[in-house]
Order: sequence, then structure tokens, then C-alpha cells
Amino acid sequence: MEEGKIKKEVRDRYAKAVTSSSSCCASSNSCCSAPNKQVSKMVGYSEEEINAVPEGANLGFGCGNPIALASLKEGERVLDLGSGAGFDVFLAAKKVGTQGQVIGVDMTPEMLDKARANAKKGNYTNVEFRLGEIENLPVADNSVDIIISNCVINLAPNKKRVFEEAFRVLASNGRLMVSDLVLRRKLPESVQKNVDAYAGCISGAELKDKYLEQIRNAGFQDVQVIDEQTYPLEYIFNEDAFKNVLDLSMTQEEIKETVNSIVSIKVSALKKPSA
Repeated sequence: MEEGKIKKEVRDRYAKAVTSSSSCCASSNSCCSAPNKQVSKMVGYSEEEINAVPEGANLGFGCGNPIALASLKEGERVLDLGSGAGFDVFLAAKKVGTQGQVIGVDMTPEMLDKARANAKKGNYTNVEFRLGEIENLPVADNSVDIIISNCVINLAPNKKRVFEEAFRVLASNGRLMVSDLVLRRKLPESVQKNVDAYAGCISGAELKDKYLEQIRNAGFQDVQVIDEQTYPLEYIFNEDAFKNVLDLSMTQEEIKETVNSIVSIKVSALKKPSA
């Protein structure tokens, strides 16, 4: 799929998801079958965290909890790649306090409108939401201490560029904490070319080894997979949408293999000082 088309498709579908107040992870007819809170609990958020943000900030799109990995401290500067309606931004804001700052970057204007409204509703004074693509971050060099991202980098057509940009904007000794979907093996070609599967975080997912290699090639060190687990596809697609994504000619064994190839990983990495 052509890069411009992919971005437009993803932008349009997530805009529709937030404006329709539904948790549609992939398309207008493929809403997640599980409620937002249930999804968030499954991927690692506590009840306290879920209830600590303004209503409407948690859209149930995540596949992990990068905040739990980040060990945020008061006064730190945080950047969230693909911040959506602000769920992780608001959780981070409480951790870094009024002396800290959290910036959310998202390419969907409707998401930014929702996030800014949520920030106003929650009286957050240490957060900012910026319009931009994660391949071309509207953030200064060496200006943030920690980068988090939750199930978003898999949507970027140029992941190499995303990690290079992350390295650029991180200060020395900065940390990268990412939750994302990756692949254990290649997907069938029919799934790779399915736009619903791309917007649903599946066909855009990278092979795990290549994903980690791209982080290292961007300059990061101490790249570690903290956790890995199979990600239930019912949290991405309902039954009807799942049928639309998979090739009907696939055998049950091929379907099972496709499902089991998709995993959620939590990755940490460091930007160490130059020698």
C-alpha cells in the first residue's frame, strides 16, 4: 500500500472513531468487542489508573502500559508518540508533577480536539498536544527525557524514521518505553494488503527482530524486550470484521497461525551519552 494512502486511511478511521464516541480500532464496521476499561485492564492498567483520567480519554486502543515501564519522576519531560485522546499523557502528567511537562503528538486533528478538551476538563496545566506525524516530530532536538508510545508505531509506514526521530529529540540518557504489536512470522499476503488490517494495527506490524534492529540502528543501546504476550484479536476486531480481514480461502490451521503470529511486546531502550 502507498504511504500517503495508508496515512489518510488511518487518519480518517481514527477521526471517525473519536467523533462517533465508539472504540473502532479498524473501521466503521469493526468495533472492538470488549469495553475500553476491559481492554485497558487486560494490557496492564490498574483500576486506579483507568479512573484517574477524564472520561473519554481512554479509547481502549492500547496494547500495553508504557507508563508502568517508564518509572517517571517529578520534573521529567515526557513525549507520547500517537497520543490519541490523551490517556497516557494524563497519567504521565500526574507522575511528573507541575515541574514536569508532557507533550502528546498525534496526526489526527479530531483526536487533538478531544485531548485538549479532556485536558481542560481535568485542569491539566503541564500538558501540551501538538499536531504532527511521528516520522517528523514537531519537537526540538535533545529536549525530552522519556518517550512513550502505545500501539502506534506499528501504524507508521516508515518505522526506521520514527526511531531516528525519537533518538533525535531525546536528551542524553533519555529513555524509550514502547508497547507495540509485532509479528513472530510474516502474515499471508492477503492480510498484508488489507487496509482494515493495517488500520487495526495488524498488517503494518513489523517482524519482531526487524523492529528491534531498527531501534538499535537509530542509535539506541540496551534495547530490551521487557514482556511479550499473544494479543487477542477480539480486542481489535469483532467477529464480522475479523472475517473481512482474513482470506476466506484460508484453512483453520492458516487462520490459527496468523492469529498466533501477532504479539504485544514492551520494549525499553536508552540514548547514552556520546563517547
